[in-house]
Amino acid sequence: MKRISIHVSGKVQGVFFRATTQKVAIRIGLSGFVRNETDGKVFIEAQGTAEQLNEFVKWCKDGPERARVDEIITKEISFVEESGFLIVR
Repeated sequence: MKRISIHVSGKVQGVFFRATTQKVAIRIGLSGFVRNETDGKVFIEAQGTAEQLNEFVKWCKDGPERARVDEIITKEISFVEESGFLIVR
């Protein structure tokens, strides 16, 4: 198991990015959270197997239908004991 942070920039707020991210993460079997940032980006922390995270990052590069993802930056971070995938407001 590993944990990554993901910064997503582009047209990613106001397009159901957080809600869709949560649904995709739960379907894949990840835990973590997603939140909007004040600079217009979306920030995600997700953890699971390398295979699960690779699938999730691939999805993040496109995002939901109405989004336009310009860039994603991923970084491996410390594992945290948690369950579920939350939308943080």
